[in-house]
Amino acid sequence: EMSEMSERSKQNVAHGLAWSFYVGYLKIVLPRMKKSMEEFSRANPNLPVCRKTWKLHILVPLSCDTYDDLEKADSNIQYVTELTETTLARAGIKKRVYKHSLYAITDEENQLWHCAVEYATPLQTLYAMSQDECAAFSREERLEQAKLFYRTLEEILRGSKECADTYRLIAYEEPEEAETHFLSREIVWHLRQEHHEEISVLEQSHPPRPSTALDSAELNLQISVSDLPQPLHTDGF
Repeated sequence: EMSEMSERSKQNVAHGLAWSFYVGYLKIVLPRMKKSMEEFSRANPNLPVCRKTWKLHILVPLSCDTYDDLEKADSNIQYVTELTETTLARAGIKKRVYKHSLYAITDEENQLWHCAVEYATPLQTLYAMSQDECAAFSREERLEQAKLFYRTLEEILRGSKECADTYRLIAYEEPEEAETHFLSREIVWHLRQEHHEEISVLEQSHPPRPSTALDSAELNLQISVSDLPQPLHTDGF
């Protein structure tokens, strides 16, 4: 009975997608990120080095609307190259390849920032479900699931020792009116934060967070406890 109630309310969708994303992908690639970035840095000594940005920057648009080509999403985001790929045998697939794209992000002062960035791919599933009549997934439910996906993934990664300091989740709500360079500004803000974090080790200073950025504390206010996936118990039945 509890299982049927959970399925009807779709409480397990985002929770399952977050765990699948972590176990099937992030747990594999994140521990190798710093090595890949270090290899790229050695091969390109002319580019500025900020070790705090040697992470995988994971975009989490709460609209679940993603672009296959980031350059089409924002012209200030330009593809540079592929980082060193990881090849593993996985679930019967010989030599399965995992790799990340490195981009150059131009800020409002025409300064270039280099980072590995990509969307959280499970958001494409949530978006597709909201477009498919068979899933009966409303736009409102999609938004709540996106928030829950972010919170669940953040909690999972926070508890993962092997993934510590190898990622940055960038959750955001797109403005109602289209802004040409909204995405690049959002990414650059996080890159600057990471740069400041590196400097703050010496200066012991932390810049304030602008109101446009989203974090789990804000998302907590938007999701009630009843919206979270509940464990299935048979005690007392």
